[in-house]
Amino acid sequence: MKKTRLFSAALVLLAVLTANNAADACTNFLFTKGATKDGSTMITYAADSHTLYGELYYRKAASYPAGTMFMLIDWDSGRELFEIPQVEHTYSVVGNMNEHQLAIGETTYGGREECWKDEVKGIDYGSLIYVTLQRAKNAREAIKVMTTLVKDYGYCSEGESFSICDPNEVWILELIGKRGAPVKADLAKNLKYNYTEGAVWVARRIPDGYVSGHANQARITQFPQEGKWNKAKGKGLHKAISSNHIDYIFEPEVECVYAADIINYARACGWYAGSDADFSFADTYAPLTFSGIRGCDARVYAMFHRVNADAQRYEKYAMGDPNAERMPLWIMPDHKVDLHEVMNLMRDHYEGTAMDMTKDLGSGPYRCPYRWRPMGFELDGQKYIHERATSTQQTGFSFVAQCRGWLPAKIGGILWFGVDDTYSTVYCPMYCGITEIPECFRQGNGDMVTYSETAAFWLFNRVTNFVYSRYCDMIVDLQKVQNHLEETFIKEVARNDERAKTTVNNEEVLVKILNEFSGRMAERMMKEWNDLDHYLLVKYIDGNIKKEKNGRFERTATGQAAFPDQPAYRPEWIRMIVKDHGETIKQTF
Repeated sequence: MKKTRLFSAALVLLAVLTANNAADACTNFLFTKGATKDGSTMITYAADSHTLYGELYYRKAASYPAGTMFMLIDWDSGRELFEIPQVEHTYSVVGNMNEHQLAIGETTYGGREECWKDEVKGIDYGSLIYVTLQRAKNAREAIKVMTTLVKDYGYCSEGESFSICDPNEVWILELIGKRGAPVKADLAKNLKYNYTEGAVWVARRIPDGYVSGHANQARITQFPQEGKWNKAKGKGLHKAISSNHIDYIFEPEVECVYAADIINYARACGWYAGSDADFSFADTYAPLTFSGIRGCDARVYAMFHRVNADAQRYEKYAMGDPNAERMPLWIMPDHKVDLHEVMNLMRDHYEGTAMDMTKDLGSGPYRCPYRWRPMGFELDGQKYIHERATSTQQTGFSFVAQCRGWLPAKIGGILWFGVDDTYSTVYCPMYCGITEIPECFRQGNGDMVTYSETAAFWLFNRVTNFVYSRYCDMIVDLQKVQNHLEETFIKEVARNDERAKTTVNNEEVLVKILNEFSGRMAERMMKEWNDLDHYLLVKYIDGNIKKEKNGRFERTATGQAAFPDQPAYRPEWIRMIVKDHGETIKQTF
């Protein structure tokens, strides 16, 4: 058969993630069926990078002749890696969700530098996600595909945490590459595993009724390990298996899977000498640092704190105390969360905690909860940090992936997609069964150095960057439109679901309905956000605030604009000005 060369779907991302730090500052939250009001599973993802452009990727389903090869393209750098065989059929993928309602997100935790500092041949984390979405139908199959890919082709990225969900289950997979150099010959002697290729990893199913999260820090510590095997039945007697028995991952009772050499590799490198039972993946492969707690785990704490009041007990740890009570991998919320609440959980500046970014002087005169980079600084020999919250200015795109198992797959899966800062974005419904991407999210409609009037990324950035200038006042106006749009979209989806269900036996009509609906919602979002852009400029120009009455800006009896309000700076800011410059600006008579 003639060999056909294809480029990986990741090739379309060359203009998106061609610089460093592409996705090493992301946030994922995970929600099981039993934790949500409607019984859907959800994962969230904020792709944060100062060089990431927000657009919605699309990969068309396709069939290929035997012998077809395609080129892997490194998601971060855009460089060609190597070719691997293509499968006979690939599934369509909208963003990070495929047509079977399988969704995957990630955060980079780095981990031990020895495991990734040397350049090696292997598949990168981005290609691992998108290749898997094209090949797997559910979370368990995705874990098998991902771990098989790194086994067969190696792994060339840093340590990574993956969120994986389908309509029934939610899993977290943590993985880090192996390098031959650190292995100590005397420790590796008589051990049968290959310590020079592939990766070590562990995956755990989040128990139903619980929520979890990860944000650039490895989160899986101790995990169940397999015991004896019943060869007659072919099933494990425990709820965990190693990669030696990876095919048993499809057994419902299996809730943990891990690389067979996950502990022995650590022993061979001299990183672990304790018992197997006490082994912790995170503590071994990504030991905690202050930044790993305060800048990373703290984001997970902020979400836990908002869904369960008892999580307050972990605040001391979240603020950087490694000796305080450590957060668990998952927590049961004290109430079932709904879709809009999950969207709002992605909007957080540590409000309601000791780290609240709206409270200190760093928020400026208008309580802006953002800190421009760099995040760390030193004064008089003491090191300090700016908080790193879930909501941050440099988000390229984010989403809430919602999987609804009671609906046909192409209707049930919705990627609620937004661009720019999570706090001020709008999550717009994109059915996983669409075949056309709305113009405002289309790949190639602008980039980080090319402005486009029709790109959602640029419109939302234009609005948000203006809002930062008088945050405490403008954000209120923004949230009115944001809430109205999202609440409307949720209602409209429910109505469209019913319409779409009547066409499930007619693929062409079904796809047309899904395409038209997602397109209309995107158009409505763009129109209302453009209106908001104009409204904010008129209302807040030059630091003034125009008066309003009955939904209109006030005018004088002669038709002129009424004199605007001019609120003073907040008292704490005034005191700082006086302390710094009071003798110069003091009124003396």
